[in-house]
Amino acid sequence: MKKEIKKIYINNAFFSKLFDVLFPINRSILGEGYKKSLKILSDYIDFKIYKFPSGKKVFDWVVPKNWIIKDGYILTPANKKICEFKKNNLHLMGYSVAVNKILSRKQLEKRLFSLPKQPNAIPYITSYYKNNWGFCISENDKKKLKDGRYKVVIDTKHFKGKLNYGEILIKGKSKKEVFLSTYICHPSLANNEISGPSVLTYLAKWINSKKNKRYSYRIIFIPETIGSIAYLSINLKKLKKNMRYGFNLSCVGDDRNFSYLASRDGNTLTDKLIKFVLKKNKIIYKKFDWLHRGSDERQYCAPGVDLPVCSIMRTKHGLYKEYHTSLDKLGTVVTSKGLNKSYKIYQECINEIEKNVIPKTNILCEPQMGKRNLYPNISTKTSGLKIRSMMDILSFCDGFNSINDISHQLKLKTKFVYKIVKLLKRNKIINYIN
Repeated sequence: MKKEIKKIYINNAFFSKLFDVLFPINRSILGEGYKKSLKILSDYIDFKIYKFPSGKKVFDWVVPKNWIIKDGYILTPANKKICEFKKNNLHLMGYSVAVNKILSRKQLEKRLFSLPKQPNAIPYITSYYKNNWGFCISENDKKKLKDGRYKVVIDTKHFKGKLNYGEILIKGKSKKEVFLSTYICHPSLANNEISGPSVLTYLAKWINSKKNKRYSYRIIFIPETIGSIAYLSINLKKLKKNMRYGFNLSCVGDDRNFSYLASRDGNTLTDKLIKFVLKKNKIIYKKFDWLHRGSDERQYCAPGVDLPVCSIMRTKHGLYKEYHTSLDKLGTVVTSKGLNKSYKIYQECINEIEKNVIPKTNILCEPQMGKRNLYPNISTKTSGLKIRSMMDILSFCDGFNSINDISHQLKLKTKFVYKIVKLLKRNKIINYIN
C-alpha cells in the first residue's frame, strides 16, 4: 500500500505546526526521540530510512550506543524536585548514565552546569562518547541551593542499537546532483535545531513539485557529526562524482541577520552561487570563512573529502546569545518571517542553479559566425556591439565559468548572457557540461 504523504501549504502556519510537534521531543544522536522526529518528517517527505549499527567503525569514529531515558531529577533536602527532565529535557546532560545516589551540596555542584552570564538560561550539554552524568540548571536556581543532602535520580539505559538517517533522491534530467543536508539530533532548541529540518522539509516538497529539473537533488536528515561521518563513509565516492552544489542547513530561523559560511576551498560553484544570489537580492550579510566552521560542513569540506558544501544561515551558530540554551525558542529567537525568508533565499538558489549552466565551446579558435547567420551582412554600430558581446561571452565558455561567472566578469545582465548562451547552444557552438 502506497504511503500517504501529508500536504504542505506554503504559509507561515506550516512552520508553526511543525515546530509545535517537534519542539518538545527529547532528541539525541541515537535514540527514540531522534527516530520519532525522523518519522514525523517522513510523513511530509517520502524518504528512505537507512541504518548503521552501534559499534560500526566509520572512518576514525565508532557509532555509539542508543540512549533511552525514562526520568531524571534531583530531590532537595526539603524533598522538592528540581532539574526535572520531564519539565524541560535540557535539564539532563545528554547521554547521562543511570544514577541513584545521595550527595552533599558541594558534591552535587560539581555535576551542575549553569551560565553565570545568562542567569535565567538552562544550558545544553552532552557527553556522547564518554560515560558521564550531570544536570543543567539556571544560575539563579543554582544560587538558591542550600546545604544538605540531595538525592540524584537518573533512569537511563545505553544499549546497542541503530543510527538512523533519512534520504531522498529527487531525480532530474541529469545525474549531476545538488546536495542538501540538515541535522535533527538536538532536543528543545528552536533555531539551532528545528529551523533547519523545517525549512528543508518545505524546500524538498517544493523541489519535488518542480517540472523539468536539470539537476537531481539528494536530501538527507542526519544526526550531527557522527551522522555526516557515517554517511560519507559509504557515499563519498558517489558524492565526489556527482555533486555540483551542496548546502548544509542550520540556524535559519531568526530574523536578525544573514550569514554565509564558505567552503574550505572558498571558490566552489556553491560559494560563487551564494554570493551571486545574496547580492542579487540585495541581502546584507556577514561572510565567514573556513576557520569559522562549526557544523557538518566540517566533515563535508574536510581534506580528502572536499565537497562543495556551504551554508546560508541567519545569525551564525554560536553567535547569538540564546544559542545552546533554553532561551532558543519559537517566537523569541525563531520567527515565521525569519523561516520564510530563509526558505525563499534557498528557493532562489535552486532557481539559479537550474539556470546557471557551465557552457563549453565545441570549436577551437573563433567559430565562423556568418555561415550560421549569427553575423550581420551589414555592420552597424549597434550590431557591432551585439556581436562583440556575443564573442566576449563565447570567449569565457571554457567549461569552468558559469553563466553567473560570465555575467559578473563582463558586467552584463544574467538574463542577457543566458539568452546568448542558449543561442550559441542552439547553433551547436557550445555544450553544457553540468
